[in-house]
Amino acid sequence: QLRQLFGSAVPAFPPKFYLAMTKSMADERRSQLEQYLQNVTLDSNITKSDVFIGFFRKLQEDTFKIQTQRAFLDVYLADGSNIRLDIQTSDTAERILEVTLCKMGLSRELIKYFSLFFFQDHDDGTLSVVKKVAEFELPYVSLQSMKELHCKLGIRKWYMDPSLDTLLMDCRASLNLLYMQAVQEVKRNWIKPTEGQMQELEFLQKNANKAKFLELIREMQFYGYIRLDPCICDYPEEGCSADIYVGNNEINCCIKLPANQTKEVSFKINRLRSWQVTFLGATKDGEEDTLELRFEYNDSGTWQWIILYTKQVSSQSS
Repeated sequence: QLRQLFGSAVPAFPPKFYLAMTKSMADERRSQLEQYLQNVTLDSNITKSDVFIGFFRKLQEDTFKIQTQRAFLDVYLADGSNIRLDIQTSDTAERILEVTLCKMGLSRELIKYFSLFFFQDHDDGTLSVVKKVAEFELPYVSLQSMKELHCKLGIRKWYMDPSLDTLLMDCRASLNLLYMQAVQEVKRNWIKPTEGQMQELEFLQKNANKAKFLELIREMQFYGYIRLDPCICDYPEEGCSADIYVGNNEINCCIKLPANQTKEVSFKINRLRSWQVTFLGATKDGEEDTLELRFEYNDSGTWQWIILYTKQVSSQSS
């Protein structure tokens, strides 16, 4: 059906094996199918088509045995408040995002700067952004399938260039969204202001000067970055723990060395040649899955592989 609509824009489907497959053949076939899906989703015209959305809507409903019916869904903002929506269980993330932001008074042309995310609030005060919700995904169904993770559905900005903030400052709704997220990230220690900057932020927050608050915070380290949960990395030596920040065309690692020293390393995106993610399976206790992210990096003219190991509570969340 996609080929009828989009012709050669759709990549060739992997050839089938007509004889009994060995394990290695099955692994190869699975890899080819994964690559096919990744290539298909690179074209936004395809992922926004009724054929594509309809296929994945039915797939999600059938997999988790969810009937289309009326339901209520809470969408959380960065300040902890929430908006309750009256939805259909088959509503896509794109539809839910649009309804939520329009309900908040956001201009339609600014919706593209925001997205839905699944996140976890931990008892120790930390925040984990589990993943961005795909536009064709059914948030109600996904939340049901991830019940054991105690995830919430929330709205966050979806860009990593802080200068884009200026495009959203004239709209009260988008200004409020940016301000709430910035305050949350300062509170969660995602952003690293100096002591003097922190005092200025507290003064502006006390006086509810949101525009000045956002102007000031754009100058601070890690503003506009996405912070990942703590990882294990093999640089500069194996077994080091690291806090990872992604933004401003870099992967920034605050690495804790065995001697209790901290080393900050910036891997620039334009010096990265290739990368891959591998699912390594569950740990011995079966409660956590491990993902391996490796990327090939040019360090002073020499190419080397940098490896990060992240823990996922469930493969659903990866």
